[in-house]
Amino acid sequence: MGFFWEEPTPLAFLLITLALGGGAAWMTGRAVAGAWEHPAILVGYTALLACAARFLHFALAGGSLLTGWYWSVDFLILLAIAGLSFRVRRAQQMTTQYFWLYERTSPISWREIEADAAGKTPDATP
Repeated sequence: MGFFWEEPTPLAFLLITLALGGGAAWMTGRAVAGAWEHPAILVGYTALLACAARFLHFALAGGSLLTGWYWSVDFLILLAIAGLSFRVRRAQQMTTQYFWLYERTSPISWREIEADAAGKTPDATP
């Protein structure tokens, strides 16, 4: 399993990349969605988070600092977490703020509410 981390134990990978970096990535995804920004902005923010995770691996666990492969692994994992958080928050926003137009279909998706034969959508209260 050294394919994903270079530390002697997976504990450093779990604590630094998944716990610390994943928590920061989750909050970043929520913040970007909360500001109604485009999801492409997550790429830049996640790249910075991956750099911070690499530094923490270097400073705390004796890992490598400037290794492209391990930075890419951290980046992709953190991007997946940030993207999931973005979709969860965006689905919540769309169905709460536009409750007369959209209904939630899953934690990460929503759909348009069907109109009846008269072309009216059902009255919904928040």
